[in-house]
Amino acid sequence: MTNFDLTPLYRTSVGFDRMAQMLNTALNADTASNSYPPYNIEVTGEDRYAISIALAGFSKDDLEISVERNVLTVRGKKADDNTERKFLHKGIANRSFERKFNLADHVEVVDADMENGVLVVNLVREIPEAMKPRQIEIGGTAKAVIDHKAA
Repeated sequence: MTNFDLTPLYRTSVGFDRMAQMLNTALNADTASNSYPPYNIEVTGEDRYAISIALAGFSKDDLEISVERNVLTVRGKKADDNTERKFLHKGIANRSFERKFNLADHVEVVDADMENGVLVVNLVREIPEAMKPRQIEIGGTAKAVIDHKAA
């Protein structure tokens, strides 16, 4: 794997260190160990997103969803099944997992639902009014009138 030096970003930018760390983490991630459980990220509307995670064999009680400092974490822990079973083929993974998703600023989790073995986490980006673009009116009425004759 090729390593990229992101230090120029730190020298010329202020406040973008989190983005550089995310890029560094993404570039250095081991994709083979990070493939379970499979998931989709989709755009469902303007500023709306959904993360769908395939969780065959898991119930709602086996899952924990949390958000801390712009990181969405989904954890699954299966209760130990002490039943002795004899498999000819075992393709359904029932192992515990932890999947993390970095969220952009102002992206919030709306809700989560599980149906047919698929967990769907809905997200929305809500930009605060103070950060939205606004038009500035030029001109207008003067607040004070200057008397040019009084000199």
